[in-house]
Amino acid sequence: MLAFHHAVRAALLGGAALFAGVLPAVAQGQVTVYCSILEEQCREGAAIFERTTGVKVSMVRKSTGEVYAQVKAEASNPKGDVWWGGPGEPHLQAGGENLLEEYRSPLLPKLRDWAQRFSQISGGKSSAIYLGALGVAYNTDVLKKKNLPEPKCWADLLNPKYRDEVQVADPSSSGTAYVFLATTVQRLGEEPGFEFLKTMHKNVNQYTKSGIAPLKAVATGETAISIGFIHDMYTQILAGAPIKAFAPCEGTGYETGAVSMIKGAKNAAEAKKFIDFTLSPAAQEINNKLKIFSIPSNTETVLSDQGPDFKQFKLIDYDTAKWGTPAERSRLLKRFDTDVKSLPK
Repeated sequence: MLAFHHAVRAALLGGAALFAGVLPAVAQGQVTVYCSILEEQCREGAAIFERTTGVKVSMVRKSTGEVYAQVKAEASNPKGDVWWGGPGEPHLQAGGENLLEEYRSPLLPKLRDWAQRFSQISGGKSSAIYLGALGVAYNTDVLKKKNLPEPKCWADLLNPKYRDEVQVADPSSSGTAYVFLATTVQRLGEEPGFEFLKTMHKNVNQYTKSGIAPLKAVATGETAISIGFIHDMYTQILAGAPIKAFAPCEGTGYETGAVSMIKGAKNAAEAKKFIDFTLSPAAQEINNKLKIFSIPSNTETVLSDQGPDFKQFKLIDYDTAKWGTPAERSRLLKRFDTDVKSLPK
């Protein structure tokens, strides 16, 4: 996909300067943030924001699907102010259902082209904070012990030798898994895509609630193979986990991580400050510290040279605008539950 590769080239040319002007040195107040990125990122971000602004952060870490459900359930009396992280599709769905507030950060001009396009798609209700490609991880020790081949492609995951060896999250609760579901349908077409998922179902040992859970399971050897985001896999590899990660040979989809202001936020001014923070290098460079190698949206965020080479990945033309709509997302999730998840092994 040319637009993506253009974005990657732009990312690699991004400047190293930090953006420091958006946040005041001293502030007060509080903000409640529903966080759908890794817990370590949530904690670090909250600490930096509190230290920089004086605003007290109440941070709740939940998977993307869980936050979406909570925001929807609380619509008549919102408890949260900001939804930070997770793939963009659930954010777009929430925006389409009038659960989010329009807010266009003054940092938008500093964001990469793909991030600015995402904001336009959302009608200004969500902003892009990172981009990450979907992939597969496998535990080399487990495969060797069980004398199993190393997968290279999506089609390999249908191999009967991998029965009960594959783990992926439930797309109803995990934004990561929804990206996999939408990728499969876009890559193969809907009917062949669901046939693929039905066949792979025989090899799935568990549909987890959280998108990161399968990766943690493959890192500890609880499962042989997992599906998730490649930047998260590299974090585990650098931590010493005996795993390998790859972008499947047929091509793969990707997420555009998002941040949104919840409609009816009781701390609107603080929420806007927090969103500005998430779009700044101060927040996005947390990833380098934690060895998380997604592509940041701000052109001034420093990139790590330890992460994967995204230029080598084959990527599909992932249609976030279509698959993030409430109608399409709800329809796909319902069909997955009916046609795939409910099937016997």
